[in-house]
Amino acid sequence: MKIAFVGKGGSGKTTLSALFIRHLAAAGRPVIAVDADINQHLGPALGLSDDQAATLPSLGAHLPQIKEYLRGSNPLIGSADEMIKTTPPGRGSRLLRIVEENPVYAACARPIALDDGSVRLLATGAFTEEDLGVACYHSKVGAVELLLNHLLDGRDEYVVTDMTAGSDSFASGLFTRFDVTFLIAEPTRKGISVYRQYREYARDFGVRLHVVGNKVQSQEDLAYLRREVGDDLLAAFGQSDWVRRLERGDEPALRSLEPANREVLDRLRVEAQAAYDLRDPRQYTAQAVQFHLRNAESWGNAKVGIDLATQVDEEFVLSAPGLGASATAHA
Repeated sequence: MKIAFVGKGGSGKTTLSALFIRHLAAAGRPVIAVDADINQHLGPALGLSDDQAATLPSLGAHLPQIKEYLRGSNPLIGSADEMIKTTPPGRGSRLLRIVEENPVYAACARPIALDDGSVRLLATGAFTEEDLGVACYHSKVGAVELLLNHLLDGRDEYVVTDMTAGSDSFASGLFTRFDVTFLIAEPTRKGISVYRQYREYARDFGVRLHVVGNKVQSQEDLAYLRREVGDDLLAAFGQSDWVRRLERGDEPALRSLEPANREVLDRLRVEAQAAYDLRDPRQYTAQAVQFHLRNAESWGNAKVGIDLATQVDEEFVLSAPGLGASATAHA
């Protein structure tokens, strides 16, 4: 299943996404963690040193290689140069699985051993001086969109993505690629304003959005969130000495996390499973095609020099085994 963490900068989005990743890994679940934030902090939140995080490979830097691999023998795509971030898979495309070895993971993913379990980490790459004035960050995030559009995932397999802060997540179609989106909100006016903006943007696209309160210190904080968020409030994460230790550079065992906060993480897992079970493969595929056609008309056709609508395989549906639709992969 595909899960996104979003929220205002400083809300604790990266910390909670890292905690959730640790929680899944400790339960023995296969997890791919994706750092898609312009501020690349997920690696350190998972225990990497700053030096180790700085040497993580960048998805953006490997985009030509990623495109070539995913293209496979798809007859509708003449070359990797004809692919853009929204190019949908079709018959002959290579599809990724969470539990496998492939050239994309070999080049871009790094295993991280945790106190319980391990995960693979993918990072979009930091915004560099070379990007200033000539590129936007979403050109890097496009690699994540391409990967998720070509990913077959199962119910007990997880991709957890730490998204860029605020409403910047809507600058591409990436926000529609998730079964559920957890918005981390502090009990403040600014935290609620980001929630309201995200809710308005997401409404027309069927995004399943749940709010997770963070830094909740009192019943008054909880009551404020309930009043402002209503039924969208899924759970509230309280003050945590465990998190404070982690932020100081310690590596406390996950089993020592406060019981009430562990319950929040399990609530998120249950909700993600329920959302995955509701996924409609045909709708999911059709939405990817919709954003591809939008991007093709807006800028893609002019950039590549062909009509990118011809890349759409009308007979193809991206579906994991057992969901009732068909997807043809090329190994």
